[in-house]
Amino acid sequence: MVVDEPRPAAQDAVAVDEVHSASLDSAQALDVTLVVPVVTADGRVGEVIEALGRELDALGKTWECIAVFDGCRGPAWEEALRLARAGRGNVRAVGFQQPFGQAACLSKALEYARGAVIVTSPQYLQIDPHEIGPLLAKVDEGADFAAPWRHPRVDPWLNRVQSALFNRIMRRIIKAPFHDLNCYFRAIRRDVLADMAIYGDMYRFLPVIVYRQGYRVEEVQVRHMQEWGGDGWFGFGVYVRRFLDILGVVFLTHFTLKPLRFFGTLGAIFALSGAGVLVGMGVRWLVQGGDFMASPALFLMGVLLFVLGVQVIGFGLVGEIIIYTQARNLREYRIERVYEK
Repeated sequence: MVVDEPRPAAQDAVAVDEVHSASLDSAQALDVTLVVPVVTADGRVGEVIEALGRELDALGKTWECIAVFDGCRGPAWEEALRLARAGRGNVRAVGFQQPFGQAACLSKALEYARGAVIVTSPQYLQIDPHEIGPLLAKVDEGADFAAPWRHPRVDPWLNRVQSALFNRIMRRIIKAPFHDLNCYFRAIRRDVLADMAIYGDMYRFLPVIVYRQGYRVEEVQVRHMQEWGGDGWFGFGVYVRRFLDILGVVFLTHFTLKPLRFFGTLGAIFALSGAGVLVGMGVRWLVQGGDFMASPALFLMGVLLFVLGVQVIGFGLVGEIIIYTQARNLREYRIERVYEK
């Protein structure tokens, strides 16, 4: 559930929202919508809006800012309300009652956005504000998505090593030259985002998903200024989640339209392993004699592996049937432009 006001100052926030609803509905489309997901109460929203707003003004861009608070309030929320009341750059603050993640923040911001290009920024000045110009320039040159690459990095060396390893693994898997999937200072065409399903931790992998959907993604080196968050080794659960994220991205980018290739391969491995165990037991029984069920645990494992393999292959076949029946509504290619006389 989403609300647009904090409980302590409900009337003021509602008034701000109503005023800006009228102005946004009546005004024309803008060049840029700046989206700032805020996940902690100490986010420096005002600093981000003011710095990036000055750069957008210098570039001659019309813009607005939507700060989406992911279940948090505090000084950052009060600063966003102050800017909204002042009307600086059509600032709007949207607040979730509970945390839903940055993907939900971006999805909600799209409902209000009027900019042709969406620029997402962390809740602090992670990247030099001047770098918004090169990102937007890439989009103006024809890119659908301008992805950042923090170079050189200024965070602790262990964080840099872990990030480099993670990005190297992703490059090997997706066959795309992305060097910094963990930086969220991005510029994306609004119509591209409208065509994406954004959920869960897929927010991190937006450049990958957009790239695999056939859109043009360009990487831009940006100046790294500071880094918030922990450093050193993260908890075991973090690494498990990252592994599952990678597995999910592999499936979504390679097997969404070909589920039988994934489930068929996995099922064949299980079924052949189980069949191998059973055949081995049978050969040993024929050659050496004795009791075929001398190893009941091994026999049970072989049967379970074989049955599991057949079931997994069945999942793949069901997926292929679904894809076949929906083929008319699916499209895995993108047309950049059409030339005609």
